[in-house]
Amino acid sequence: MTSVLVLAGGLSHEREVSVRSGRRLAEALRSKGFQVTIADLDRNLLGTIDSLQPDLVWPTLHGSPGENGSLRDVLQHLGFAYVGPRGPSSRMAWDKPIAKGLVARAGVATPAHVAVAHSTFRQIGAGAVLERLARDLGLPLAVKPARGGSALGFHVARTATDLGAALVDAYAYDDLALVEHVVEGTEVSVTVIEQADGELRALPPVEICPVDGVFDYDHMYNAGETEYFTPARLSPEATEASLQAALTAHRVLDHRHLSRTDLIVDAEGTPWFLECSVSPGLTETSQVPLAIAGAGLEAADVYADLAERVIAEHRAGRDDA
Repeated sequence: MTSVLVLAGGLSHEREVSVRSGRRLAEALRSKGFQVTIADLDRNLLGTIDSLQPDLVWPTLHGSPGENGSLRDVLQHLGFAYVGPRGPSSRMAWDKPIAKGLVARAGVATPAHVAVAHSTFRQIGAGAVLERLARDLGLPLAVKPARGGSALGFHVARTATDLGAALVDAYAYDDLALVEHVVEGTEVSVTVIEQADGELRALPPVEICPVDGVFDYDHMYNAGETEYFTPARLSPEATEASLQAALTAHRVLDHRHLSRTDLIVDAEGTPWFLECSVSPGLTETSQVPLAIAGAGLEAADVYADLAERVIAEHRAGRDDA
């Protein structure tokens, strides 16, 4: 029986979400005949891996433990097959300002933005920083930790005063904050999966409509707080542009196997790149399962096919390329 070790939990602000993702994935794989063990990211992990010798490791860790590349470097060094990008690629996507720069160079629009370090914010004067950001980027501004997920520390600032409070909260999660102009439009996410033949497939965009306010942590993971439409209510041209933007992000950031790209589609149908997740959520309210269902597929089938493909590639020695 094929064995899979699902990694879930970890010491991050997103631990609870990670645990939920891991459980959902484990249930899906078990329904397809896999032998699945769930393990936390703790001092016993290497012993667990050595003892189990799994055919595949599938990290569903959100936040820095699973997305900053270090764990993936360890798995690569140990010689285990694992789902997701390699360490260097993880670091590129995990750092939002770097990811935005790379994707923009590939021709995908991204909102005007600047990364502000906490030390810079303090040393050159908070008032001056706030005034310049509000003037040069244009209000409203989205503020978020430069490295993080699940919309933790995310706020929309509509005044300079709001901006100061938003930066303070973002710095509670990271010492680097991303401040970007808010592009008005339809918020969507696009899941990209690698198929058995190695070709990339972008699934139907998922439209995200918070019941009230912005798409923050509570709206993301509490049932009833957000409406989702799959496929998104976009024109055929805007839909195709969104799919192509996600495929470009997946390739430019050197993702493997599975990714989720977040976009804003403006009134003219132009998709604007926000970020691309290293380890997208797989919970009951996450967009990846919604996109899979919207494509007429079963999540368990997709996860099982992906697991078998990664294992086969590893055994053939093709995943080191």
